[in-house]
Amino acid sequence: MSNLDKIFDSVGSRSLFKNKQILQSNHSPEDIPHRNKQIDHIASILAPSLLGQKTSNLFIYGKTGTGKTLSVMHVADQLTMRVKDSKVLRVEYLNCKLKKVADTEYRILAELIKKLGGNVPETGLPTGQIYLKFVEILENSEEKLLILILDEIDQAVKKISDEFLYNLTRLNSELSKTQIVVVGISNDLRFLDEIDQRVRSSLSEEEIVFPPYNALQLQDILRKRSQEAFKPGVVSEGVIAKCAAFAAREHGDARRALDLLRVAGEIAERESSPIIEIKHIDSANDKIERDKILDIIETQPKQFQLVLYSIFDLIENSKENIFTGDVYTYYQDLCKKTKQEDLTQRRVSDIIAEFDMLGLINARVISNGRHGRTREIKLAIPDTISRKSREILIESLNL
Repeated sequence: MSNLDKIFDSVGSRSLFKNKQILQSNHSPEDIPHRNKQIDHIASILAPSLLGQKTSNLFIYGKTGTGKTLSVMHVADQLTMRVKDSKVLRVEYLNCKLKKVADTEYRILAELIKKLGGNVPETGLPTGQIYLKFVEILENSEEKLLILILDEIDQAVKKISDEFLYNLTRLNSELSKTQIVVVGISNDLRFLDEIDQRVRSSLSEEEIVFPPYNALQLQDILRKRSQEAFKPGVVSEGVIAKCAAFAAREHGDARRALDLLRVAGEIAERESSPIIEIKHIDSANDKIERDKILDIIETQPKQFQLVLYSIFDLIENSKENIFTGDVYTYYQDLCKKTKQEDLTQRRVSDIIAEFDMLGLINARVISNGRHGRTREIKLAIPDTISRKSREILIESLNL
């Protein structure tokens, strides 16, 4: 019997999972612990929609993994169940961070039109014409209300402009049969503060902030999910506490805690361990950290990637320290090479500060006396994924 046969034959007997889906981020549990107050608040704002009445637009904020999308979709499902036999309202969900969706206003509208049963080419029409098509499809629909749930809405506004939100809310004045209610979900707590006052006043919005989970709440969530996900005796209280402690450190991110437990289970399974041990949690944390960095690099806008590639290349080809000014000069040349419009030095400096915050670089501020201040930049990406990071940038930027 070959090694492969042994591995494939043993997969069932050494499985620690009963239902791995329970630990996936797209799983929707019937019970959402520690979010009753927020769920009730969302429901009370959207409840008049059951009578076909337009409600206020709603904006929901909170860090990643605080249960925002889960809670909104729970309320949306309940609303849909209530009106399934009538033509009062329709709920549509769109994640604005998805590739090929949030790049342009055109693509978002094209995706919404597709969800409503229409069809438009992926590119080619003037944006004004796409809006007309959207209005036309809404006017021909039977529902009185369309609740649009736009997840990670800050991503779309950053990449397009806040004009997109303004145009969307202004459509109601052109519609006679159907009205639009926007439910925006954002990881950025300052998102609405940074948009144009004219846009903000057109939104007439309600706001709900989701606080991070604390370590005890995370333990509670993990305990409930692990009972359904794993076979009996696989997960100990010590493992749950360790997962919760890691995630509490990451702003109370329940998604991170569940990912940790799932990946630790997969690592334990591969080692033919009958239980998940603390060392498996540590290994899972290292793996998720590496994957998170690659995901950040892959999903950043082109301008961010150009700045990061400039840092990569300068560090690789320079034996001396590199500073903000060096990065900007290199970045400008790279923009010419890739036919991209270059940003101002101040904006590039902001992007460098953001990389520092994300843990991709270490930027130390150095004073040059009356010549002002600069930052000394060093890469903080582990050597193990440095090559892969560079490959992602080269492919994305067509270098």
